[in-house]
Amino acid sequence: MTTPWLVADVGGTNARFALVDGPGAAPERVAALPTRDHRGLAEAAAAYLAEHGGGARPAAACLAVAGPIVDGRIRLTNAGWANDTVERTRAHLGIENLTVINDFEALAWSLPGLGADDLMAVGGALPPAGGPRAVLGPGTGMGVAGLVPVPDGVGTGWIPVPGEGGHVDVPAGTDREIEVMRLLRAELGVANAEYLLSGDGLVRLYRLLAMLDGVRVPPLTAAMIVDRRDEPACAEALDAFCGLLGSFAGNVALTLGATGGVYLAGGILPRIPGVLQSSDFRRRFEDKPPVTDYLKAVPTALIVHPHPALVGAAVRLTQANA
Repeated sequence: MTTPWLVADVGGTNARFALVDGPGAAPERVAALPTRDHRGLAEAAAAYLAEHGGGARPAAACLAVAGPIVDGRIRLTNAGWANDTVERTRAHLGIENLTVINDFEALAWSLPGLGADDLMAVGGALPPAGGPRAVLGPGTGMGVAGLVPVPDGVGTGWIPVPGEGGHVDVPAGTDREIEVMRLLRAELGVANAEYLLSGDGLVRLYRLLAMLDGVRVPPLTAAMIVDRRDEPACAEALDAFCGLLGSFAGNVALTLGATGGVYLAGGILPRIPGVLQSSDFRRRFEDKPPVTDYLKAVPTALIVHPHPALVGAAVRLTQANA
C-alpha cells in the first residue's frame, strides 16, 4: 500500500492528526485542531490536510474518535457530532481505504509497541510482555478498552476489545464517596463513573466535596484544580479522584482478566504523575477481597508517550494492510 497514511485521535476538545510514512514509522506533522470548530470528522481532517499536510494525498487513513461507531455512524459523545458517518468522511476526503475506530481501541493497539521510556510504573513493576491488557483514562470523558492476545494455534497478534466502560456506576468505596454519589444522583439522576472521573468530573467532585462540608469554593476548571493542587480543597479533590480511579481500574482489571497490566491514559493523569503515585490509587486498585492477591500481581502504569493513540492508529493500519 502506498503512503503516506493519515492518522487521528479526535476527542471532545482537540482533534489531533498526523501523517505516517509507512509501517513502523513514527507519526509526523502532528497538529491539534479545536474539535468544536468543525462540523464533523471529514471537515476536521480536511482542515488538517489543508493547513498542515503540505499537499499530501493520503493513501489510507485510520481515524480514532472518542465515542462509539455503530453501523457506520460516528457519535462523538462530548462534541455534539451525533449524525456523522464513516461513509461521508470517506467520500469527503476521497480516501477509499479509511477506517474509523474508537480512540481507546487505538490506545489498545498502541500497547505492545510502547517501550519503557513511554511508561511510568504506578505502584509496582512495569507490565510484562504477555497476558490480556486494559487501558483506561480520564480526559474530556472516560475511555476503556482491552487488548487480548490471539490464542496459541489460532494465529499471532492481538485483538482489541473497545467498549463504553466509562459509563458504569461510580465505584464509591468510602462513606464520603457514598455521600458524593448521593449528591451526584440527586443532581443528575444517575451516578455515572464518567461524571466524576473526567475533566468535568474532577470539577464536579471538587464542588460536591465542598457541598458536603457546607463550604463555598471558587469555581475552577479541571486545569485550575490541577495547577492549584497545593490548596486544601483542590488537594482533596485530586486525592479523591485518584482513589476512585484506583477502584475503577481494579474493576476493569477483574472484568477483563488483565494479567498483562492496566495502562492509564487520558489528558489529566500525565499532568499529575506525582499526585497519582502518592495517592490511594494502588491501594484501592488492590483492595477487593477475596481477590486482592490476584490484583497485587497485576501491574499498573501511566502512559507518558505524547501521542499513543496516533501510534495505535498506525499499528492498526499496518496490521490491516499486511
